[in-house]
Amino acid sequence: MFFDESGIWGVVVIVGPIILAGIIAWAMLRNRGASRHEVERTEAATRRLYDEQNAEDIAREER
Repeated sequence: MFFDESGIWGVVVIVGPIILAGIIAWAMLRNRGASRHEVERTEAATRRLYDEQNAEDIAREER
């Protein structure tokens, strides 16, 4: 009736990194195919968000 947890930890230690590596590889392959237009659009959106946040911070400091 005593449950040995070492078997579970063995699976976690071995299978966990394999799953993590698979997910990282999948994400890298998925993002590799981004077109130039998509990258430019993402960069422009990021700049716009930073500018909006900066304007909010400046307005908050002026109060």
